[in-house]
Amino acid sequence: MKIRSLLILTLFIPSLINAQTESPSIFSTIEIRTDSGVYNSNKNSLMSGGEKLLYFFYREENEIAEITLTPKEPMTQLHLIPSGDYEIIDSLLLFNNAWHSKVRFKNLTQSRFLKLQVSYSTAETSGYQAIGLFPCTKTTVSIKPASDDLFLGEEKVFEIITNNAANLRFASEWTSGLPMDYRLENLNNQLILHVMPNQTGLQRLKLNLHTDKPDMDLNTNTPLSQLPPLECTFSVKTSRLQYLNTDKKDVTMDEKARTQGVEIQLDNSRNLQINKTYRVENQEEPGGVLIAEIFTRNYLTDNRVLCYLKTYNYHRSTEGYLYIKEGDEARFISNFNITPATAITAISVMRDGGEWSRDLSVYPGETVSVKIEGTALYKARFHFEDLVDITSDTLIQNEQQVIMRLRVPLDINKKRVGLYSNSANTGQALTIREYENPRPFDYIMLNYGDINRVVSGVRGPILFDKTIRDIVISFNENRIDVDDKLYGRQYVSVDLRVTGPANELIDMKTLPAMTVCPGENSPRYNYYDKRNCNQGDISLNKFLSRTTSDLDDWSKIHLTFRNTPGKYGEVQQEKEIDIILKKKMKFDIDVSFPAGLLTVSHDPENPGKTTFNNLYGISMAMVAQFAFYHPEKIAKLRPYRFGAGFLALDAFNFQSERQDLAIVALASLYPTSRGKKLAFPLYLGGGYQFKANTWMLLIGPGISVKL
Repeated sequence: MKIRSLLILTLFIPSLINAQTESPSIFSTIEIRTDSGVYNSNKNSLMSGGEKLLYFFYREENEIAEITLTPKEPMTQLHLIPSGDYEIIDSLLLFNNAWHSKVRFKNLTQSRFLKLQVSYSTAETSGYQAIGLFPCTKTTVSIKPASDDLFLGEEKVFEIITNNAANLRFASEWTSGLPMDYRLENLNNQLILHVMPNQTGLQRLKLNLHTDKPDMDLNTNTPLSQLPPLECTFSVKTSRLQYLNTDKKDVTMDEKARTQGVEIQLDNSRNLQINKTYRVENQEEPGGVLIAEIFTRNYLTDNRVLCYLKTYNYHRSTEGYLYIKEGDEARFISNFNITPATAITAISVMRDGGEWSRDLSVYPGETVSVKIEGTALYKARFHFEDLVDITSDTLIQNEQQVIMRLRVPLDINKKRVGLYSNSANTGQALTIREYENPRPFDYIMLNYGDINRVVSGVRGPILFDKTIRDIVISFNENRIDVDDKLYGRQYVSVDLRVTGPANELIDMKTLPAMTVCPGENSPRYNYYDKRNCNQGDISLNKFLSRTTSDLDDWSKIHLTFRNTPGKYGEVQQEKEIDIILKKKMKFDIDVSFPAGLLTVSHDPENPGKTTFNNLYGISMAMVAQFAFYHPEKIAKLRPYRFGAGFLALDAFNFQSERQDLAIVALASLYPTSRGKKLAFPLYLGGGYQFKANTWMLLIGPGISVKL
């Protein structure tokens, strides 16, 4: 007994350890919001396979949901990891102490082991966690037979109405040994019930259907995968007319079937005569609509008869029986479809987020939906040559309409891709067009003397303090098409305008329109039309009457890059660039009139004595001086200047004994106001007086006049 207890503990302890080491959830609340409602981990959870799952309801296969994750402790980072089960629409963002995101699930009915995967970082640790999800949906089924009368040994077909045929699970084989055998079939996303009665009288048919994605009992959080039984009662009779099966259940009515007939095999009967024509009508009584004619040719070895069938009207097996008549008297019954030939009346293309269009142009690398409209389309198996068919079962496929989901390969080498039906060319096709989308001007390079600059990256006016020998425009073709992002041929125009320092117009040109083709790294390089593609660099001096090296200081070269008008419709980009010939300093001969100068000089007769002279009258200065420009402003001088020259003291007072001529070095301070003709600078400096034969220092205001 002790050994048995020890063994039980030995088996139990590892599971207990595993249970203790399971990673707890890092979130206090997980919430999913869909069109069906709001579901959170505190109220809408269940256990499955030892794992806690958050269930939610969906209506659409590609349901859009808002995810809200509330962490137990603050997180520095939280990322939603991409997965094949969903597409991230909005990345996780933190607000109101919770992380929010939006995702689009993919094919929820077919998805298995659905999880949201997140990586996280806190102040102390980081890791990964998977959030188990359990999608639920409400699936309905019903059946409304047009008639409850069946005949013994006859196969009858009914349509089961459901809102989600792809979510139903059933066996597709015939049952056996029942008073009424049946089988289920999913035909073009429609659930079809085939019934074969084996006993006469009232027979009850009971179908027990299960769903792949269940409903949910909200009171107990219990999945409900079994639907309520689908029941219907039929009256099975022994027909006085023998039922004859045909080997073909669907016959196409075309010109050949109407005039020459098609071969069919019919069950043999002792009352069926060879080399005889029988009428096929839609009612047992005389005067019915002539549907077809059957001509019996000869017997076959498997107790069947080879016949010719000529068709005259359409018929559906769901509309009732067909009566095989000799004259006006019914001899046998049968049932099969006579439907029109598959015909395409229209094809439309829709891109994600767009509308259906009759423009059948598609582009390499893109994914589109294609709608085919016509008659009897369910009999065709459509495919486009060289395109990848990614159509899901949830897309529409019926008699009048077929919707396909197609991906165009990047390296497709055809200009037209034909539409085939059952390996036969329908004559319809999609046109492969090359992209011609305007790319930002990051493939255009501009060089005005130092390095190549990307045009799209230039911000504000360019102040260049060296001589511009030339301005060269070049193109980086390998930047146009990158990986699976294609733009195609680019069409660019450049306007050029040159102005002088006083904003006077010097030259104005529009360069010839340029076509730039993607480089060899493009997956479509071998398929682009390379005629008229621009090659080589473009020198602007070839288009200017005055070269850039001859321009004066503070001249401006204005370049406007734009997409060639008319090439991209209403979509057009434009980029303006100003290149200004900047100077750091200005050298000039300045004539001004210092007034009221105060001088300090040494008395030559008494070397140790300093003399302060009275204020002079108006003097005249001719100074070669340097002015300095502001490094971040255009043609804006700083308020100070330095220079050296001659100063005529008290020059306009001809009776003054203090008139003198001096050689001076001056610093002048000018008012910061710009554009004034009359200014009053302040002078400070020193020099040597020739007449007084002495050195001096001077300070005082003056008058400067600009002509």
